[in-house]
Amino acid sequence: MTVRVEQVVRPLRGELEVPGDKSIAHRAVIMGAVARGETRIENMSRGADNSSTVAAFRRMGVAFRRDGGTLCIEGGGWDGLQAPRETIDCGNSGTTMRLLAGLLAGRPFDAILDGDDSLRTRPMKRVIEPLTRMGGRVAGNEGRAPLEIHGQPLHGIDYASPVASAQVKSAVLLAGLQARGETRIEEPYRSRDHTEIMARGFGAVVERDGRTVAVKGGQELSATQLKVPGDVSSAAFIAVAAATIPGSDVSILAVGCNPTRTGVIDVLRAMGADIEVARSWEEAGEPVADLRIRGSELRGTEVEAELAPRTIDEYPVLFVAAALAGGTTLFRDVGELRFKESDRIATMTGELAKMGVRTEVRGDDVMVEGAGGLKSAAVESHDDHRVAMALAVAGLSTPGGISLSNEDCVRVSFPGFFESLGKISN
Repeated sequence: MTVRVEQVVRPLRGELEVPGDKSIAHRAVIMGAVARGETRIENMSRGADNSSTVAAFRRMGVAFRRDGGTLCIEGGGWDGLQAPRETIDCGNSGTTMRLLAGLLAGRPFDAILDGDDSLRTRPMKRVIEPLTRMGGRVAGNEGRAPLEIHGQPLHGIDYASPVASAQVKSAVLLAGLQARGETRIEEPYRSRDHTEIMARGFGAVVERDGRTVAVKGGQELSATQLKVPGDVSSAAFIAVAAATIPGSDVSILAVGCNPTRTGVIDVLRAMGADIEVARSWEEAGEPVADLRIRGSELRGTEVEAELAPRTIDEYPVLFVAAALAGGTTLFRDVGELRFKESDRIATMTGELAKMGVRTEVRGDDVMVEGAGGLKSAAVESHDDHRVAMALAVAGLSTPGGISLSNEDCVRVSFPGFFESLGKISN
């Protein structure tokens, strides 16, 4: 499939909502499935990634039902899970695979986790290593999927993670909740903390000391009710579109604004974007706000390495913001982008080059030079939802527009993305 994205001829206007945060929803489903009682989740995205997590637990005997817009989970505790009779298909979702690896390492049965061709290329050794140190038996194909998990009793460890990864941290914590003794994980930088917040919401005791998080084993989880806030990673595409088109005035309602996820707002403000927090409140322990973005002249900036864990999913669209800004933007220490649904350094620099944008990769640093006007081109999503949406945002500011192939991958996280763009551009 190929879609045309034409340059907009007037400012973007209006207000909209984005899908529920898929990172939070993954964790709500996982913990609801092993909690005791009925968990009710409002505003859960129907994107493909979250659907992969639901489907995985269906294979393990967990019952789900819909009550209007609410997903209901009949949890039977840790022991309520049943051995899957078939391979669990994680689709394109690295979160599903890595977090389930941690959970299933401590369950008394065998399971195989697999995924699509893209997921099979992503590094899984980063979770295999700590789980093995906990006494788990997790084997991969040269450190990649499929993963064979032979569940058995685990013991707590102190683990210094070489990467700041919420998925690694979450896998270790889910294993630690079942392990004998205490499990502690330290990160080089603080990653998103949705797992810690969610676990507390289900009644677990989770302790934090700086960049170290600790849990004791043997904790039972209790069912709860929660509402998933809007996904800030999805909101980022709308925000950049509005910020880069002069005269725009767009409000995005009920967006999750967890400080471990709002690096994109900090970067855009550093570039001169006019972003206002119109009101704020809390849902399920997570800060939530309405965001108002007005179009303005952006300028290049330097994005330090410390922002990477808080901004990792938003870099593709921030590369677009940098291409539309005045001057040069330097993104430091973004090597983790190479291990996403595509190598996002290669795919974004390559596709932007087709549009006349000059970039330079220096090790793990990426420089983007403001193009002063993009060129019409035929571009490719590389079956990566965030690449597809970032290029679509670029198309809105491109004379002659762009032709974007394989755009249907946006259903992974933002099924109504193109409809949302149409709503604010008409």
